[in-house]
Amino acid sequence: MSSPVTFRVSPYLALNAQFWPRCRVQASSSVGGDSNVSSSPELVVLNGAPPVEETEKVGPLTGGNGYAVSKIEVVEKKKKVEKEAKVSLEVLWDDAYGTKSVKDYLDCSRDMIRPDGGPPRWFCPVECGQPLNDCPVLLFLPGLDGTGLGLILHHKALGRAFEVRCLHIPVYDRTPFEDLVTFVAKTVKAEYASSPHKPIYLVGDSFGGCLALAVAAHNSTIDLVVILVNPATSFGRSQLQPLLPLLEAMPDGLHFTVPYLLSFVMGDPVKMAAVDIDNTLPPRVALEQLSVNLTSLLPRLSGLADIIPKETLLWKLKLLKSAASYTYSRLHAVNAEVLLLASGKDNMLPSRDEAQRLSNSLKNCRVRYFKDNGHTLLLEGGINLLTVIKGTHTYRRTRRHDYILDFLPPSMSEYKVASNQVIGLLRNASSPVLFSTLEDGKLVRGLSGVPSEGPVLLIGYHTLMGLEQFSLVEEFLREKNIIVRGLAHQVLFSGKTENPSSQFGLMDWLKVFGAIPVTGRNLFKLFSTKSHVLLYPGGVREAFHNKGEEYKLFWPDQPEFVRMAARFGATIVPFGTVGEDDIMELVLDHNDLMKIPFVNDYIRESSAVRVREGINGEVANEALSIPVISPKIPGRLYYLFGKPIETRGRYESLKDGENANELYLQVKSEVESCIAYLLKKRQEDPYRSLFERTVHRALHSPLHEIPAFEP
Repeated sequence: MSSPVTFRVSPYLALNAQFWPRCRVQASSSVGGDSNVSSSPELVVLNGAPPVEETEKVGPLTGGNGYAVSKIEVVEKKKKVEKEAKVSLEVLWDDAYGTKSVKDYLDCSRDMIRPDGGPPRWFCPVECGQPLNDCPVLLFLPGLDGTGLGLILHHKALGRAFEVRCLHIPVYDRTPFEDLVTFVAKTVKAEYASSPHKPIYLVGDSFGGCLALAVAAHNSTIDLVVILVNPATSFGRSQLQPLLPLLEAMPDGLHFTVPYLLSFVMGDPVKMAAVDIDNTLPPRVALEQLSVNLTSLLPRLSGLADIIPKETLLWKLKLLKSAASYTYSRLHAVNAEVLLLASGKDNMLPSRDEAQRLSNSLKNCRVRYFKDNGHTLLLEGGINLLTVIKGTHTYRRTRRHDYILDFLPPSMSEYKVASNQVIGLLRNASSPVLFSTLEDGKLVRGLSGVPSEGPVLLIGYHTLMGLEQFSLVEEFLREKNIIVRGLAHQVLFSGKTENPSSQFGLMDWLKVFGAIPVTGRNLFKLFSTKSHVLLYPGGVREAFHNKGEEYKLFWPDQPEFVRMAARFGATIVPFGTVGEDDIMELVLDHNDLMKIPFVNDYIRESSAVRVREGINGEVANEALSIPVISPKIPGRLYYLFGKPIETRGRYESLKDGENANELYLQVKSEVESCIAYLLKKRQEDPYRSLFERTVHRALHSPLHEIPAFEP
């Protein structure tokens, strides 16, 4: 008599062998003779509750085809995986963002729910792959659908930085909210027992946001990072409340219309269809592809009737009501770090108002507002969750964020978005051109004169508003595949400029591309890791200079960076930048703004954070008064990197204050010489005007190849 054995494997969620030591696979068997293993498109189950050290045997199974996975084999597999695991990511790594869309979400959900019996469970998407060493665990708590596939656009990116596990709540499961809280809390406690020094990330989408906050309230002593995406804590004021009596009275035959209604309430179909469209495509081509995507997306929406059938939808709406009430009564107990993502066009929940309310109620909450997105934020185009986590400095591997060790280099998709959308207008208008100096003193176009091996310290002039740094960082990535870590004023990292309406903007993108607070400790750690470091000795005083002070250096009297550079043998590369006077005109400077009532009070308050305590002179004026400017018909930005100055082997001699000051003045003189050279030579550039550059670019070459003066 045969003995059937079922071994359920999903083509989308198949359990990767590298995760065996952390997984439990559900199997059923009966004793008998022959056994056969079926591979139906069903679900592989991950149980997140046991500690990491616990391993499971599948088997032994009896019969001719029976097999067993021994503990020794599992241990050997684990050692091999740990040996092959990467310590860090490469610059411009492939995060695969844009290769999945909401169509994949609907197709995968339809396959997942077919054998959808049993209690809630964890699964690990095979697309997540192998994460970095010592990375934290990320637990995804789903929204109304319960499939756990809400991160499908982000699996590969998040899978490199986290051990990703997703909660799946079967369609016909009726587990009460309190029991779901207990289930997730058990996993959280097990992970904490296994790795008490690592944070545990809870990403809660809509309903999952209530679940994440409730778990955090019950585990206030565990280091949790809670990321809320349009949390359903505002369900009492939502558009879904009137649906309850309507759905109860609706005949079963008409339920197929509900998914179409919900799809337009939950998210923006156009943004969903635009996920996998390259933003560099011509408008006509992009529009055609968008039309094709929408045409193929709309028929799939009928699948929502299977994902959320009528009785399940009624249950989920009642569950949402109890979840919101339960969670709100416990917000005072939440000690976790919270990052809240709120949509401006959420037609299901009043997410913007809720962000304001939660930020006032929670002890440690920051908000990023996405004004053009709908409720299903994580399934819409233009939102890369890992980018948001990085840009808000929410990613960490220990109890405190480390600006160097926790830095994840930008991916290729982040580079493209930053180049084309974030600084695209400035980049296209200013057409930056860079020159560098070889060891023999010859000037060449490009960055071949700048050493590729670190540590390297780039020392330069901070133009008005600091506009030069964006193109500088981009060009180092494009030409040399090197990330330049910029040292920036600490106020950018203090959170004082944030509020519940803060959008994910330019300051966040600076952090994505490596900006960190300017401190001696951070400079020390960057040199220790042989990084390329960007430092402006003139700081705020140069970036927010007054009228008539263009291209004037405001450096401190003390040689702040010389001894540190010599200690690590760093190569100092002085550089100058000109072009601010061709791009913008200063209308109101600091002196003008201080004469305006109320404005001057704000400037004094914002200037309370000081970087250079005990420094005298002009550079000590760190007033963060953003000047009023008016744009000009753009000229061009020019950069010149001077001859590299070696400090290797000079540490002992530069301990002497006189020698250190001499090198400091040499660097300053080189920066001034670079500026003077560019101011003179730009007069010879036939493409200094925007019109000539635009014509040449249309007819001949890409932006970075537009000719300039001969050096």
